[in-house]
Amino acid sequence: MLFCRRFNKKKDFPVNQTTLDGSNCFVCGKTNPLGLQLTFRLENDVCRSEFTAADDHCGFDGITHGGIIFSALDDVMANWIYLKGMRAYTAKCDIRYRGPLPTGTPVVLEGHCLKNRGRLIMMQGKMTRTDTQEIVAVTEASFMVESKQ
Repeated sequence: MLFCRRFNKKKDFPVNQTTLDGSNCFVCGKTNPLGLQLTFRLENDVCRSEFTAADDHCGFDGITHGGIIFSALDDVMANWIYLKGMRAYTAKCDIRYRGPLPTGTPVVLEGHCLKNRGRLIMMQGKMTRTDTQEIVAVTEASFMVESKQ
């Protein structure tokens, strides 16, 4: 089962609440006030979203933390699978950072399927700056589809 846990100091939300619908997901959960709250859609068999890192998403001053970039790319690939009606888990993910992403810089996220073999789905993700069209990072990942019980 898929569980997302929220550890939240806000008094309006109980600590350690779990859900099965992903609404607390750090990247796409709409009820997670600490999350990125990205919205994903399928267009011509490519999952897409837009994102602009805020100042509190930085590693070095003014540069988006690599973990934020990784998380957004992992989710654009996972949401391609989810929007196709399946639930899957990241088994392996490789990332190649191609350049820094200044906070406040809008990007486009894209994820698409490379191979679909039974319960194993191979995906590719890409993050591109909208101002310069430079690729920030690319990923390739393997996902295991949840077994039917």
